[in-house]
Formats: sequence, C-alpha cells, structure tokens
Amino acid sequence: MIKELKYLFFIVTIFVFIFLTLKYYFSDDNKKNSYRSLNQNSNKVIDYSKKLILLKNDTNNIVEYVEKTIDKNKKNYNFWKLIYNNE
Repeated sequence: MIKELKYLFFIVTIFVFIFLTLKYYFSDDNKKNSYRSLNQNSNKVIDYSKKLILLKNDTNNIVEYVEKTIDKNKKNYNFWKLIYNNE
C-alpha cells in the first residue's frame, strides 16, 4: 500500500511540475518579456553597429603569384600517377 502511494505521489508531482512549467511558458507575461528582451537586443545591435568605425581596406595586390618554372631542377610529383604506375 505504501509503495503504491509513493508511486502515486511521484506521478502527481511530475504532472504538477509539467503543468506549471507549461502554464508559465505559454503565459502572456512570459511572451511579453521574451519579446521585450529580443527587441532590446535588436535595438542594441543597431545602436552598436552605427557606432562602429570602418577601417580602410589595405589588402589590394597583397598576393604575389610565383611562376612554377623558376626552379627547373625540381621534380614534379603526381600522386595519382604514382598509384596507377604501381602494378
């Protein structure tokens, strides 16, 4: 008898917890608060983005391309040719 009452108490406790959690989650107060916080964050992002300093782009022509034919003595390796020639 005590064992059944214990299980009943556990089940009732779990259902009450789930019920109260869902009731709060779907309440109008929670929806208002979440919308307000999202709206405030959005406004903060917009304000901070207006205050940002834009830096000048100084990366033009920074890459130098090197020709492959500079060192004629270097051996060219081709991985796939090594696999196919290994018969």
